[in-house]
Amino acid sequence: MPDRRQFLHAAGMTAAAASLPARSYARILGANDRVRVGIVGFSDRCRGSLIPAFQQHAAGLNFELVAVSDIWSLRREAGSQQLQKLGNTAPITCRNNDELYARKDVDAVIVATADFQHAQHGVEAVRAGRDAYVEKPMANTMEDARALRKAVKDTGKIVQIGTQRRSTKSYQQAYEYLKSGKFGDIVAVEMTWNVNQPGRWRRPGLIDKLRQEDTDWTRWQLNRPKEAFDPRKYLEFRLFWPYSSGIPDQWLVHQIDTVHWFTGYPRPRSVVANGGIYLWKDGRRNWDTFTGVYDYGPLDDTTKGFQVIYSSRMTNAAGDVKEYYYSNGGMLDLDKNTVTDTGGMKENHAKAMGMKANLLPSMSIAEASATTTAADTGADDSTSANVRNWMECVRSRKPPNASVEAGYSHSVALCMTIAAIQTGQRVTFDDATQDVVIGGQGVPSARR
Repeated sequence: MPDRRQFLHAAGMTAAAASLPARSYARILGANDRVRVGIVGFSDRCRGSLIPAFQQHAAGLNFELVAVSDIWSLRREAGSQQLQKLGNTAPITCRNNDELYARKDVDAVIVATADFQHAQHGVEAVRAGRDAYVEKPMANTMEDARALRKAVKDTGKIVQIGTQRRSTKSYQQAYEYLKSGKFGDIVAVEMTWNVNQPGRWRRPGLIDKLRQEDTDWTRWQLNRPKEAFDPRKYLEFRLFWPYSSGIPDQWLVHQIDTVHWFTGYPRPRSVVANGGIYLWKDGRRNWDTFTGVYDYGPLDDTTKGFQVIYSSRMTNAAGDVKEYYYSNGGMLDLDKNTVTDTGGMKENHAKAMGMKANLLPSMSIAEASATTTAADTGADDSTSANVRNWMECVRSRKPPNASVEAGYSHSVALCMTIAAIQTGQRVTFDDATQDVVIGGQGVPSARR
């Protein structure tokens, strides 16, 4: 017979569950309960990076992967097989998210679907009472970005966005160094992401395996304009708008996110863009070469600030992935993780204007920062650290490193970029309507 304490605990749990909307019910967890996690979209990213990252921390934090939801039968079965290899003898398989969220034995989800689906799948998750790890980009339309931000605010669920630089040791140290003021004001940022891979984002080996009767093409398209079934768009979505913008969706958001984080600015003041499909003419809609110029600074001041010059190409790998932050005294190099006096004001130039030289001392970012963290610096370690941070926050209910607000900011920059690409015009943003403005004159809404 239960004692009074057990009775009151059970009664409290029942009352708490009854207070939740039916669609928002999820198992109410105690601090030591196992967190049962489902996969939404058994993609390459999920299989190759997110699941290994999750498994590194699952035992220690008492988490378990128990379910796979994927509308394509081939990937649903492959996901089930991978969970069985991890020791789950009876993984849950769901043909869609309605089936997944109808269950009461899945507490949280990892969303690793196509770029344009992330926000809507995130909304589904939190409205159904689940915490979620949502891959980047958070959203590539403002409608979807606003929807997820509101859903997270309404529900209070823990959502981590997959911009894993925010959980990376070297980036955290760079943030602390910049915050100290020792670097000085940022006057320019140069970023590149260059590859030479004709097969990047191509899936020729899978296209022949995808049959329309084995998936749900209508559900896959969600709120995008309906098109005839096309396995290339389904599997190579990063090459085809309106499912992805390609380079900006995939690479820009990672790097522009650090600008927002390091400076505190929530978005660019304006964006212009240029580029095209110069070499890989394989039927894609999205550019293989892109350059964008981003104006940043206080939103009530159109003069003080700096430019971010972002360039990326898929046709020549020279330059690789670079992130350079410049002040009047030198450069912060996030490729080499160093601070140097590169480009700083030398004595002869300063003296002519009655000023003093301004040259930063050379050091590593670790030396420049006053703090240390447990996260590692490699790409796989970054994902591992970001996933762990999400798992810890599911336990603690503290805000994660890459919060939905951070995701919203990179989504704004992304949507401004897409508008600049599609129109060829200068794009600004209206804070009142939370939407992009085509052909804006660069006067922030706070000044209008």
